[in-house]
Amino acid sequence: MVHQTHVTESWLQRARAVMPRGVTSNFRDWGPHSFVIQKGEGAYIWDVEGKRYIDYRLGYGPIILGHGYPAVVERVAEAMRHGNVFAATHVYEVEAAERLVRMVPSVDMVRFSNSGSEATMHALRLARAYTGREKFMKFEGCYHGAHDYVLFSTAGSIASALGDPHDPVPFQAGSGIPKGIREYLILAPYNRTEIVARMIRDHAHELAAIFVEPMMGNLSGIMPRPGFLEMLRELSSEYGIVLIFDEVKTGFRMGKGGAEPYFNITPDLKTFAKAMGNGYPISAIAGKAEIMSHYRGGGVTHAGTYNGNIVGTAAVAATLDVMEREDVFGVLEQRGTALMQGVDEILTRYGVPHRVSGVPAMFGIIMTDEDVYDVRTYAAADMALYRDIAFAAIKRGVMFDPDPREPWFLCYALSEEDVAETLNVFEDAVKEVLSGKSMSTPSAILEQSAS
Repeated sequence: MVHQTHVTESWLQRARAVMPRGVTSNFRDWGPHSFVIQKGEGAYIWDVEGKRYIDYRLGYGPIILGHGYPAVVERVAEAMRHGNVFAATHVYEVEAAERLVRMVPSVDMVRFSNSGSEATMHALRLARAYTGREKFMKFEGCYHGAHDYVLFSTAGSIASALGDPHDPVPFQAGSGIPKGIREYLILAPYNRTEIVARMIRDHAHELAAIFVEPMMGNLSGIMPRPGFLEMLRELSSEYGIVLIFDEVKTGFRMGKGGAEPYFNITPDLKTFAKAMGNGYPISAIAGKAEIMSHYRGGGVTHAGTYNGNIVGTAAVAATLDVMEREDVFGVLEQRGTALMQGVDEILTRYGVPHRVSGVPAMFGIIMTDEDVYDVRTYAAADMALYRDIAFAAIKRGVMFDPDPREPWFLCYALSEEDVAETLNVFEDAVKEVLSGKSMSTPSAILEQSAS
């Protein structure tokens, strides 16, 4: 568990007095193991106790270069001297859009917003306007933000409550969502090509969009099976459906152009955020001019006071500039491959059933030897064992999320020495948990507190 003294507890008490559960995102509440961050630099974060951690959470993925990366901080600081928000197009916005269009193969035009949720919400509206249809397809286990339309059957769903994969039952992620909104959703099982193809054909006349995470960034980095994304592209083209890649997590993390060049599949629209600006609040809807041009006067509403603000767009320009000039993805490939292979070797040596999924810059560890390819088969994973190993590692100064559905994220600032230290700590954590010394079972405590 995270080391706590009266300093941490004092900060948590202050937080809980003014914010529900002491957080501004439910996923940050770790119950009795919650902690408070003081600062971050490069590949590290420090808590208010002064303890340093090698950070593999990286803000849930946005920090692609490193915390407080100088080239980004300096560009943002310089830009802020000239203002923050204007009610007009500005030079930083244009520069950021030009860089994004240049780096992503299929993108002709861009519109900026401020969060991944905003981007997916606006992309869905745009697809509806373009097609004249209202329904959309979403896949079980995929997460597309916190707006009402997409909060069904996310990675936190209970597999036994999802019904038959040929006729999925929507699993609502919490209260406050209008009952009628699910009427616009066609829910489909991820990675089940034949079932999904039939569903698309059955509903093609009413589908405006197919929304998909090309890699399951919110479910341990589960990869698409061969032919799955290809089928989505083929049938979307055949029936005039807008294929949307939600690349809020994979964009500018799987590579310079995101998932499109990696899988050699071209969607019609993409949504970006997170790594695009190295953690500054910025997102984008990007795609073909034929579709994007529907943001015309009297056409599709897309507005926001802070859209394209100087801080966010300057961060995008700086981050993408580093990616164009330096071997960011070569370093991530090298460090991530070493970690994936090292973790696999350790777990194999200790006889722990497991699978390592994803790509070097963003991968997950699934504690099972069963074939896991969607949220239903993920139920076979030993989540409690993973959580206990995670807390044992955190205690030793290596921070990856105790929720195994969250991948490990890497940043450019991570060194070979950090990788070696991580693998040593991971092995010590595995030994501790398997030897029975970690009988406090943080995972059980967390589950009890959550209930």
